[in-house]
Amino acid sequence: MAAQLLRRGERVVGLDNLNAYYNPALKQARLARLAAQLERPEAWNFLRLDLSDGLAMAQLFDSEQPRAVVHLAAQAGVRHSLQNPAVYIQSNLVGFGHLLEGCRQQRVAHLVYASSSSVYGGNRQMPFAEGQSVNHPVSLYAATKAANELMAHTYSHLYDLPATGLRFFTVYGPWGRPDMAPMLFARAILAGEPIRVFNHGRMRRDFTYIDDIVEAVIGCLDRPASADPHFDPAAPDPATSWAPHRLFNIGNSQPTELLHFIRVLEQALGKSAIMELLPIQPGDLEATAADTSRLEAWLGFRPSTSIELGLQRFADWVLQLDPALLG
Repeated sequence: MAAQLLRRGERVVGLDNLNAYYNPALKQARLARLAAQLERPEAWNFLRLDLSDGLAMAQLFDSEQPRAVVHLAAQAGVRHSLQNPAVYIQSNLVGFGHLLEGCRQQRVAHLVYASSSSVYGGNRQMPFAEGQSVNHPVSLYAATKAANELMAHTYSHLYDLPATGLRFFTVYGPWGRPDMAPMLFARAILAGEPIRVFNHGRMRRDFTYIDDIVEAVIGCLDRPASADPHFDPAAPDPATSWAPHRLFNIGNSQPTELLHFIRVLEQALGKSAIMELLPIQPGDLEATAADTSRLEAWLGFRPSTSIELGLQRFADWVLQLDPALLG
């Protein structure tokens, strides 16, 4: 994301607390790769900073006075939230509140923030559409993301802050998180170790390739949220508002069964998997599928990278990566 914005001439300030939720060496390698590609080093500034540090966040907004904010920082992971709820509250709720305050104080022209497909929770109406209810989360992570959408809408209403929330559907690709299924599976397959396949492989996910995510995020960034002139308070649409706040799904709209995903990954890596089939885990959704018609109407774009092409690119990257970074 930062690389794409820098290439088109933007000045970008990045922040991350570089915590140990997963291997910090992978995060450092991402930063080193970005620094090596810079044509204008003065256009990039990275700060090691925690969102939940209110004073540091206020100082950052005061010193940088950003024109726009892309918020992709959060404590991620559904299963991790079952054992460590406090870090989700601090990062995803307290930290997001500090971000909103910074945007308000500096009159930021547009906030684009990451939500998640997990907000659909107990909903079984497929495909998931932004107009559906998200009032039945099944994990604390999902609950914090749904809360972020409500918090952002409140700031849009009270302070006229244009804000766009993006519900990502199972993002994968090079430089992705090592706690996600693609990286866990690839690492185990290459090591000849068994992979844990939950719900006996019958889970279906709307896997979305990272390049499609980047294109959609930047597209939304370039078109600030606006009030919906057709919004009806008597029959409110959760995806729009009288305030400048919008919600969009970003998914591939091609749900893939986990067993098929593994077969394609085996072929891309050139090695077979050893599978340990297990029951579904608490907090997991059995299936996700995105209705992206609103995104397509808004931007004229919808994610379309096939699972075969995306996993081949991912496998090519994994095969040349230092194995130590996968830990």
